[in-house]
Amino acid sequence: MNKKLGLTALGATMALSLAACGGSGAGSNSNDTADADAGDLLIGVSMPTQTSERWIADGDAVESQLEDAGYQVDLQFANDDIPTQQQQIDNMINNGADALIIAAKDGTTLSSQLDAAAAADIPVISYDRLILENGNVDFYVSFDNYKVGVAQGTALLTQLGVLNADGSAGTVTGPLNIELFAGSLDDNNAGFFFDGAMSVIQPKIDDGTLVVKSGQTSIEQVATQDWSQSNAQDRMDDLLTSAYNDGSRVDGVLSPYDGISRGIITSLEGAGYGPTVNDANPMAAITGQDAEIASVKLINDEVQGSTIFKDTRTLATQAVKAAEAFLEGDTPEANDTTTYDNGVKVIPSYLLPVETVYKDDIKSALIDSGYWTEDEVAKGQAED
Repeated sequence: MNKKLGLTALGATMALSLAACGGSGAGSNSNDTADADAGDLLIGVSMPTQTSERWIADGDAVESQLEDAGYQVDLQFANDDIPTQQQQIDNMINNGADALIIAAKDGTTLSSQLDAAAAADIPVISYDRLILENGNVDFYVSFDNYKVGVAQGTALLTQLGVLNADGSAGTVTGPLNIELFAGSLDDNNAGFFFDGAMSVIQPKIDDGTLVVKSGQTSIEQVATQDWSQSNAQDRMDDLLTSAYNDGSRVDGVLSPYDGISRGIITSLEGAGYGPTVNDANPMAAITGQDAEIASVKLINDEVQGSTIFKDTRTLATQAVKAAEAFLEGDTPEANDTTTYDNGVKVIPSYLLPVETVYKDDIKSALIDSGYWTEDEVAKGQAED
C-alpha cells in the first residue's frame, strides 16, 4: 500500500502551516535538534496494532513521509498489547529518539514512558488516540472525532429514510428498530464518536421514531473491546437471540468502525438478512468508519450502507509537520486549543475534516483521490 500512502506530492500540497514561535517543555529542543541535519535525527513511531488495516496504513504513511523528509524512523506495532507498546517506547527512548509519534493502545498506560521522554527533552505527539492522565503530551493530531460521530448518526438516519440526503426530514416516520455499537472503552475517541452520534440519534429515540429494542443505550453496554470484529459479531448474535426472537427485525445499526460493521453484517447474514435492498428481508442500514477496502466493497455491493473516510495520508502529513516543527525549535500550529483535555491539561491539537461515503461517493472520494483503485474496490482487497 506504500504506493498510495507515501506520496511526497501530497505532503507538498497540504496547506498546513507552522507557527514560528518558540516552544517550552519537551518541545523546546534544548538538545539542539534545531541545528542538526534530518538524517542525523531519529523519530520513533508507535502504532497500536497490525490487526486493523487502518493502523497498518497509518504506520506506512507516517514512516514513508518521515523518510521522504530525510529522517531516520523506528516504526513499531504493539500487537494490541499494552506491555509490548510500553517496552517498544522505552526502547525508542533508550536508543536516542529525538521525537515520538504515538497512537496509544490504551491512553492511560504510558505515563512512565512520557515522563522518561520529558526527562530526555523528547517531544511527544499523540496520534489520533489522545494519551491521557499525563502532562507530558506536547501535541495532538487527529480528526474532529465528535463530528465523526455526528456524521455516523446522520448517515444512519439517512440510510433509514428518516432524513433525506440534504438533511431535510425524510418520508419514513417509524417506529424503526435499531441497535447501538460503540468502540473500545480504552480508546478516548470511542466516547467522542458515540456522543456525536447520539446527539442526532437520541432525539429520534425520544420521539419514538427509533426504538432500541434491546434497551442497551449506554456506552458501557454497547462498547466493543479492542474494536474487535469477532466481539461485535458475538454481541450481535446475542442481541438477535435475546431481543429479536419474536420475529421482529433490526432496521439499522450504529457501528463506529468498519471492522465492527463487518462482524455485525456476518451475524445478520447468518440470521437470514439479505445482502441487498431487493431481498424480502433486506440487510439493516449499517454505518462504519475508516473506508477499509473490504467495507468499501460491501458499500459498493449495497451490503454496508456507509463509512466515514478519514484520509490517513493527511493525518500522517500533519504528524510529520508537527514533528518537524518541534525538531526545528518551533511550535506546530493548532486549530483547536479547548476540546481535548487529557485529564491533566488541554492538549493543543490539529483536527482534520472527514467525509461520509455512500455508494455514490466511492468514485469521487476514494478512487479519484487515489486512496483506492477501481480494481481494489471491485475485489475488496488492496494491491501490494
